[in-house]
Amino acid sequence: MIETSARLLQLLSLLQLRREWTGPALAQRMDVTERTVRRDIGKLRTLGYPINASPGVAGGYQLGAGAQLPPLLLDDDEALAVAIGLTAVTASPVSGVGEASVRALTKLEQVLPPRLRPRFSGLRSAVTRMAAASTPVNPEVLTAFSAAITERRCVAFRYERHDGESSRRIVEPYRLVDTGRRWYLVAFDRSREDWRTFRVDRCQSVPMARDRFVPRPLPAADLAAYVQESITRSPYSYDAVIRFAAPLEELEQRVPSSTGTLEADGADHTLLRAGFDSLDFPLAYLASWDIDFEVLEPAEMRERAVVVADRLRRSAGTPTPASAGHAVVQGPSPQ
Repeated sequence: MIETSARLLQLLSLLQLRREWTGPALAQRMDVTERTVRRDIGKLRTLGYPINASPGVAGGYQLGAGAQLPPLLLDDDEALAVAIGLTAVTASPVSGVGEASVRALTKLEQVLPPRLRPRFSGLRSAVTRMAAASTPVNPEVLTAFSAAITERRCVAFRYERHDGESSRRIVEPYRLVDTGRRWYLVAFDRSREDWRTFRVDRCQSVPMARDRFVPRPLPAADLAAYVQESITRSPYSYDAVIRFAAPLEELEQRVPSSTGTLEADGADHTLLRAGFDSLDFPLAYLASWDIDFEVLEPAEMRERAVVVADRLRRSAGTPTPASAGHAVVQGPSPQ
């Protein structure tokens, strides 16, 4: 019985390793007869493993997907990768996934071999994840969008805009983008005849699949960069360009991708392109970085910087210099 159980585990491991095996290849690999292979395949099927068989000389056995999730065999590196991955997604913005990850991680830790426990503990203690504010996303919405993207089907759903207005949308979905804090859908809005970026957490209903669509030319080759551009600049009242006296590597540590786009401007300077609805907050926030910066655009932001600088001088009991003017934060030099 022990020998048979070990052989079944070996067979299952081989079926998970390669997409398809011929009977002779499995028999040779396991050092058994083809008849034993066929008998063991039958036993695995009775245990709930869906194993498909195709006849003929070029046929073979293939592990398929079944109605229930059967146990999986993982090697050492795969088990550690799954454990670390589950640890990382415990703070997932997808509703319910964090709790499910904790339950799955608990089960996995119980069966980890003793030789792997020190490696897993060391990896988990060495990695710290900074939690970011996020709005939970209904996993059914993500699944529906994902299926529609794969099948090239239009979807209909109710969507709430940033101003609170709700409307029914019919779109052609193309890509889901995860920014870490939120999920976004890149789609072509049929009613508006234009490309749109939708925040998935603002979907008020599970998308319903409709007719198939013929794919259109994408609005950008890099849809992740397209989403970043959409969420960091276009929705805001002011489109700002700020030049910092610091290299790109230093600014990348301070500016998250959801805030704006960074571009090297020589070896020692960096351009930040971002959108803002308020001018006071970004000015005060950027001034706290202790890095010299120059507001290139818009002119309203340069003018506001003068006002804020005067207010700060007065709060410190320092009179405003007569020559202050626009010299506090310069705009671009004339070419």
